[in-house]
Amino acid sequence: MVTVLTSGHVNWDVTLRVDRLPEPDGEAAIRSQRSSGGGSAANVATALARLEVEAGLVGSVGDDDNGLLARRELTDEGVDLAGLRVLENAETAVKYLLVDDAGEVAVLGNDGANEAVRPADVDPDRVRMADHVHLTGQRPDTAAYIASVADEAGVSVSFDPGRRLADRDYDEALARADVVFVTDREAESILTEAYPGSTFSDRLVVVTHGSDGAHVHTPNGSIAHPGFDVESIDTTGAGDAFAAGFIATRLEGGDVERALEYANACGALAASREGARSAPTTAEVASFFADRF
Repeated sequence: MVTVLTSGHVNWDVTLRVDRLPEPDGEAAIRSQRSSGGGSAANVATALARLEVEAGLVGSVGDDDNGLLARRELTDEGVDLAGLRVLENAETAVKYLLVDDAGEVAVLGNDGANEAVRPADVDPDRVRMADHVHLTGQRPDTAAYIASVADEAGVSVSFDPGRRLADRDYDEALARADVVFVTDREAESILTEAYPGSTFSDRLVVVTHGSDGAHVHTPNGSIAHPGFDVESIDTTGAGDAFAAGFIATRLEGGDVERALEYANACGALAASREGARSAPTTAEVASFFADRF
């Protein structure tokens, strides 16, 4: 049995370090290239495993070489792949990540096998047996189904819908979520100016601000943390590390303020390294705090 079940995309990432993100009709110089596993659900599961939380994954990959490499990485990290579908004669989604010298990221890619998990493909017992479910960008009907099964079983739910929030109808899954993670750019899609009167006044809405930290809207007001001053190398996966840190702290009984601080530390450490799978271990986070306090 896993403690946290994540659901969403499993990718193979090709990261191109460039001197700048190209403008339309522009050109950028490639400084380096590397490949590794990615996808928000897979990233969060990996980050949780590094924080000593038993994590499982619901998602899909193709039966190609990239899918095999992605599965090997996840297995090596200790992620339970019992809920991962492997599709015959299908291609694993590949994302091309352009990362500039400031650590900012632009993404190109195709869905590949990512959207293959439909509600009928999900084992509801795996959802019910988890202590927490974390949803990421995926088919809206699948997200809604998993959220409903978890909610009806009394399993807490968090949701990080990602960049496509404004383009997809996630209303049902959002309505079931106890915690919603969004960037400041995405927040306008779901938050009204008068937060206490919004439909999210009975849950936590965590809004991240990159290097400027994050804040949490709660039913009793907002809590902010300024983040940590680190040299940003690559922000890919930093939000996933942040979410894992927040979830792990809350599962251990930590309050919102502590969870926000810990999550910011996880995100900062991830941003100070290259790659989407740069989330820190529990020992690394402890060392990070020890050096600052």
